[in-house]
Amino acid sequence: MAGFWNWLRRRDQSERWLRPPGALPESEFVQRCIKCDKCVQICPYGSIKPLGSAAGFKLGTPVIFAREIPCYVCMKCPPVCPSGALDNSLTDKKDIRMGLARIDPELCMAYNGVICRACFERCPIYREAIVLKDELYPEVVADKCIGCGICESVCPVDEAAIRVGPRPDLL
Repeated sequence: MAGFWNWLRRRDQSERWLRPPGALPESEFVQRCIKCDKCVQICPYGSIKPLGSAAGFKLGTPVIFAREIPCYVCMKCPPVCPSGALDNSLTDKKDIRMGLARIDPELCMAYNGVICRACFERCPIYREAIVLKDELYPEVVADKCIGCGICESVCPVDEAAIRVGPRPDLL
């Protein structure tokens, strides 16, 4: 039985999840989240999902899989969190820091000679979080990126050229 618990701990530490808007740093978030599913239920887009059993000790905590359904920053989830795992004082989408987008130039169509502005045009922090270098090449402005995952969701490349992960300061 000890082997099972060790596997759960290793699995738990190996994953880094994209959490809903207003999430506290990961260790605090996991301690405070009571897995009530209120954020899951209030999300009108179905973006927030509870983690399954493969997540180890983080089972049932809310997560966003940006490539599938990103966060559309409606800001309905922070106010319903009863435990404070989500900062319910957040009201402005520009104040969210749930993740950070990173572009892989080897996969990005724009960096490979094909005009593509999908991530730039769909970013909800338009012309601030993703800018175009030389009017062609998308670049993420880290201090403006809110990490919602819309850019990853709309990327037309099979393996997304832009991916959103948690911010290093929230791990």
